This record gives sequence, C-alpha cells and structure tokens, in this order.
Amino acid sequence: MTAGESHGRGLVTILEGIPSGLSLSSEDVDLELKRRQQGYGRGGRMKIEQDRAIIMSGVRWGKTIGSPLSLLIENRDWENWQEGMSADAAQVGSIPEVTRPRPGHADLAGAMKYNHRDVRNILERSSARETAARVAAGAVTKKFLSEFGISVRSYVIRIGSVALPESMEDANPESFQRAEASAVRCPDDSTSLKMIKLIDLARQKGDTLGGIFKVVVSGAPAGLGSHIQWDKRLNARLMMAVSSIQAIKGVEIGLGFRAAGRFGSEVMDEIACSADGFIRDTNNAGGIEGGISNGMPIIIRAAMKPIPTLKKPLRSVDLVTREAIEAAYERSDTCAVPAASTIAEAMAALCIADAMLEKFGGDCIEETKRNFSAYKEYLGQF
Repeated sequence: MTAGESHGRGLVTILEGIPSGLSLSSEDVDLELKRRQQGYGRGGRMKIEQDRAIIMSGVRWGKTIGSPLSLLIENRDWENWQEGMSADAAQVGSIPEVTRPRPGHADLAGAMKYNHRDVRNILERSSARETAARVAAGAVTKKFLSEFGISVRSYVIRIGSVALPESMEDANPESFQRAEASAVRCPDDSTSLKMIKLIDLARQKGDTLGGIFKVVVSGAPAGLGSHIQWDKRLNARLMMAVSSIQAIKGVEIGLGFRAAGRFGSEVMDEIACSADGFIRDTNNAGGIEGGISNGMPIIIRAAMKPIPTLKKPLRSVDLVTREAIEAAYERSDTCAVPAASTIAEAMAALCIADAMLEKFGGDCIEETKRNFSAYKEYLGQF
C-alpha cells in the first residue's frame, strides 16, 4: 500500500509479509529509486528530487524482523508547496485552483467522481510521482527474490515510431547490461540514438512520446500461480499489476496479440525431455501456461501512451466557467518510457514475490528457503 501526493510532504510505502532475516539496507532501495529517475526525456522534477528511502520500521540491524516494513520518501519540493498542499484549513486559497482538466489525464473523471472543482485534488495523487513508492516496495521484493536466484529486468524496445529490430529483441544478459548503459534503456546503440533524436523533436514541438518495453523474470520455478480461479492466474495478476502503472494502455505475455495471427502449430511451445528435466526450444507462451509458471523466463511486454501533459496544450473546458480553454500545464516529462520499464520491474517483482510466498510460505527466510529447496528437489525427480 502507498500513500502521499506529488507535492506533499512525502510518499509512504507499507509492505507486509516479507519473512524475517532478509538482509536489507536503504541503499538497496535507493539504487532502484535512482534507476527510476533516469532516462532521456525526463522533466525538471528529476533535477529537484533525488529520491532516498528512509526505512521507518520492519528492519533492525540490517535485517527484516517479520513486521510490516514502512518506507518514507521525502519530497524535496515540499518546501515550495507547504501552504498549497497544507492539511491546515487556514491555508485555503493560498494557491490558485486548477480548473482546466487535461485530456488523457485523470483530471476530469476524478473531479466528477470525488466532487472537486479544483483538479489539483486529483492530479496530486494520480501523478506518476506515486510510482516512487511502488519502486521502493519493488526493491525489497527484488532483494527477496534474489535469495532464490530470481531476477527481474527490463529494456525498451520502442519509443514512438522508432523500434528495436525484432531480431534483436531476444533477451540475454548482454541485452540488459547494454540497456542499463543506454539513456533510453535500449540495448542497441543505433536504435538508442534514433530514439533520442525523436525525443528531442517531440520536446521542440511541445509534444510527448510513448513506447513499448519488455520485462523479463528469470529463474522463477514452475508452479507459481494457479488455474483453479480467475484471480489466481499468474498472467492475470502480472497484467493487472503492470497495467496499473500510470499511462500503460496494453500488456501482453509472451507472443500476446501476435499469437492471434498465427497457426497453432506456430505458437505452442513443444515439450521435450533432457537430463535436466522438461525443456522447450521456444517460449512463445512467455513462461506461463494455464495461469501457472512453467519454468521458462516470464516475458511481459507493455505499451505506454504519450504523457497527457503537453507544453503545447490541447483543448479543454474550464470546470467553473464552462468556457472553452487550453488545458492546464503541470511540469512533466517528454518521454518516460525508460522510467516506466523500471517501475514495471517493481510491479512484476511484487507479484512474483507474492506468488512465491503463497507457495512456499515461511515466517523467516531460512524456512522459506528450506521449503523452496524441497520443492526444487521434487521437481528434479518429477
């Protein structure tokens, strides 16, 4: 669970269920927060905020103790918004109301739902600034998953009209290393440069860009999730988690929509057997069959729409006067696809950690590891 507004005092994350005995420091969280803030196309807010996590509970002397973790990320910009975002009724009217909703944002729908004429009451929470709190929680679950040899990584495969060649989409360790070194988190230098040029063009026009990224979960065992109920299917849980990220409009597992245009013989991953157990030469299913992980890498692709806050505002209507007017402008990014890919890593890590704890339980990390090891031994004999 997260709480906090974009320009409020800070963001809070509460994460319950992590077993005791997991080594964890604020530096583990800060590393992921830094990755979220990077990426070519980010706006001025990233120059103001240098996110750091304060672990307020759940960790003692470098290890989790089994109680809920609470993490605080202070907003450095709060000093400029103390009156405008104050909880004190005496500060009413200290800053102008925002009455010009932005097309494509939560502004108008949220204002109607919660009966607000000042759209700031909506945009402050619906802002993607909230994802810093999610990334903090994701950092903890990434550390948990690493104890079992599970990694969650990502890279960008499209920004606007510029796409990574399909022949270069296959994930490998080098792809992730190159993505980390790229300003747009794309593993190919040539494609990265084209993406940067397109972002520059969009910025000059006062416009924004979306794109597509890929998340890969490696090392997850077969057997996470279940087919027995709709809400237990691992693919459904992952797709909901990733699609909950602001501006994400499409999520697919494996081939996804591309499978709809092929014959079944071209889509299914044929099964063989080796000394190491069951194997597949292809992974069109994206590591999940029947809502259950099958031991192959879990592949998620997600599409992000262009950010709805444009420097060249779109047409809108004033909520008070009903007059046609240009939409309000809030400080924003030109392109946040690279950042969204790291946020999606966090959401995927939360889902996989949840599924791992459902299956293997454990109040302390040693117990979880024992259960996991026994299951891996069972799989090896199946």
